[in-house]
Amino acid sequence: MIRINLTSVLVDDQAKALDFYTGKLGFILKNDIPLGENRWLTVVSPADPDGVELLLEPGGHPATGPFKEALVADGIPFTQFAVDDVHAEVERLKGLGVEFAQEATDMGPVVTAVLDDTCGNLIQLAAMK
Repeated sequence: MIRINLTSVLVDDQAKALDFYTGKLGFILKNDIPLGENRWLTVVSPADPDGVELLLEPGGHPATGPFKEALVADGIPFTQFAVDDVHAEVERLKGLGVEFAQEATDMGPVVTAVLDDTCGNLIQLAAMK
């Protein structure tokens, strides 16, 4: 059986990303292993500390910049995170200074919002109704 144990988000600054993903979004640090100039830096949800890890992957490859810029220009989120209540989470995050590209929006069976992770990505929050 195949299962997801790790996924990644390309970030332009790992230290800034760690601060944002832990300090604002509320993830907790799982691994911080030095790898030359970069780190194997993963975070997890405090609700599932042994669950899927999110790798804050350095975006040093030459294709990364144009790829991320194109997604942001078109308003396309790089990835999506589940929350229980999008409206409440948007208000909580706004109180922490997080900027949103899309406010909480009813999309039929789901409510979504899109935030700027300060590291070159748009991230969608979603909750099924």
